[in-house]
Amino acid sequence: MRVQVRSGDTLWYYSQIFQLPLQLIVDSNPGIQAESLNVGQTIHIPGFVTSEYKVKAGDSIWKLSRDRGVPLDVILLLNQSVNPNHLTIGQRLQLPLRVTWFVVDIRKPYDYAALREDLNRLMDIYPFIAYRNIGHSVMNKPIPELRIGKGNKRVHVNGAFHANEWITTPVLIKFMNQYLLALTNNSTIRGLQMWPYYEGATLSVVPMVNPDGVDLAIHGLPSEEPYRSNVLSYNDGSTDFQGWKANINGVDLNDQFPALWEREVARNPVERGPRDYPGTAPLTEPEAISMANLVRESDFDYVLAFHTQGEEIYWGFENREPAYAETIVNEFARVSGYKPVRNVESYAGFKDWFIYEFRRPGFTIELGTGVNPLPLSQFDEIYEESLGILLASLYM
Repeated sequence: MRVQVRSGDTLWYYSQIFQLPLQLIVDSNPGIQAESLNVGQTIHIPGFVTSEYKVKAGDSIWKLSRDRGVPLDVILLLNQSVNPNHLTIGQRLQLPLRVTWFVVDIRKPYDYAALREDLNRLMDIYPFIAYRNIGHSVMNKPIPELRIGKGNKRVHVNGAFHANEWITTPVLIKFMNQYLLALTNNSTIRGLQMWPYYEGATLSVVPMVNPDGVDLAIHGLPSEEPYRSNVLSYNDGSTDFQGWKANINGVDLNDQFPALWEREVARNPVERGPRDYPGTAPLTEPEAISMANLVRESDFDYVLAFHTQGEEIYWGFENREPAYAETIVNEFARVSGYKPVRNVESYAGFKDWFIYEFRRPGFTIELGTGVNPLPLSQFDEIYEESLGILLASLYM
């Protein structure tokens, strides 16, 4: 929601009348000098939207304030051109509405367009989210990263490295929405106040690493050439892409990282296809390059890559993980019921590379059970299991 500064207004005053932490208002208005607001300046108020109201007989500003449970001056702030002593029937007013509900639409096959729509909603209501594109997919779709929080601890999570594991994306989007709701409503998640985590941790989220692949798995062949013809040949002429994990180039993005990549090459397909082809070299694909660049410039303390399926958490790589990684994974296991697995015969994955290069904790979290793509009927259960892990990632 946007308001226009009046003479004497301050961000601190706005935090009082809207009952929001001052820091959220400051963070929603980057570049604004909080000590010297200018009359007429636009200020973003997070966690609120406006609704239009038509004045009825007997209405007054004071009555609307009382009936809506809204401070009188909030209504005056939103309707500065209105004479509060002379309302007329049919006159249109803007009234504030605190957002207390989920605004994302996650109960559907969650393609790239759905992601963009939900991100636009979240960023409009919660402008303290830091948003940027970290790169582009093969088909030139921007790959968004979002950051929430101001703390020194830096945690990164991502989803949909693999195309038919797209259910991981709405899991992360719903968590972000729940976290944002708790911050702006002074409410809890599983009994935990979220404000200390906003102050203590910076959460980085790349909700969909592989947008081209996700759209392929959900919608089938793209219309654009040469992608349409190429991907059809990579899939042996079949138009069934339910089993597709790779990007649109037929390269498995989670086999693209320089962590004993040569060993992965020796055990995987030698031609492009739906899964497991590691490419001609590490970091040839733009999506993998974008993720590697993000990590190298961000100094993350640890990373979580969400995949499906198996209800397991992989947390080791070649004994290069630090000892305290075991404490973290045991807490993840406790809150989710998932099984910690230290080592598997797999190389060149995102978390493998993070451990291998930075000697910091990295985790691959396999959500749910069954055959990919997991059905949306599993979403509620998967979300509750993931919620514990995501919360723990902020306090561990």
